[in-house]
Amino acid sequence: MSEAEVETGAEAEVSRDDLAAELPLYPGLGLDRITLVQSDAQRALAAQALLAADAIGFDSESKPTFRKGEVSTGPHLVQLATDDHAYLFPVADAAGHALLKEILQAPGVLKVGFGLGNDRSVLKARLDITPQNLLDLGETLRGPAHRGTVGAKVAVAHFFGQRFQKSKKTGTSNWAHPRLSERQLLYAANDAHVALMLYRAWLKNR
Repeated sequence: MSEAEVETGAEAEVSRDDLAAELPLYPGLGLDRITLVQSDAQRALAAQALLAADAIGFDSESKPTFRKGEVSTGPHLVQLATDDHAYLFPVADAAGHALLKEILQAPGVLKVGFGLGNDRSVLKARLDITPQNLLDLGETLRGPAHRGTVGAKVAVAHFFGQRFQKSKKTGTSNWAHPRLSERQLLYAANDAHVALMLYRAWLKNR
């Protein structure tokens, strides 16, 4: 599988949406493999797993803005994933900021995701975190002549022959809410985790 083939898939994303409906659903992580990090014990376990990894999936979520001129207060959630577990860090929990900074600025841990430019800027503005050693798969998987970026849906269909389901309603939900729903937890965790799985698949097919 070449990067050019992924590029072609990105260009045909609209038509692929119809084809993707026939693909088996990408399974993703279940709730039993997702931790909403809110205690010292959970932070310790997250630190042990994430800092020991060679690469982790990375994403963030922000409460959407709807009014003209409204400024986002995000990110409200940061998601980091190992090969078998996802750790979700509510930004409102100030006790987790030091650990987030340590992990995201660790030069020896590769952080993999899609569309990381915005994640980088909001983390710097909100938490004074400058993530190091990032790999944006949206840019990496596109061909040299393609101007856009490849999304997770196209990449999952290409590498796994599966359909990565993302609910727009969940994606635009209130990520600042103190009690996230199960749908939010699954959505956020798998956004980070699928990036890592795609990175592993891409390495095998280079």
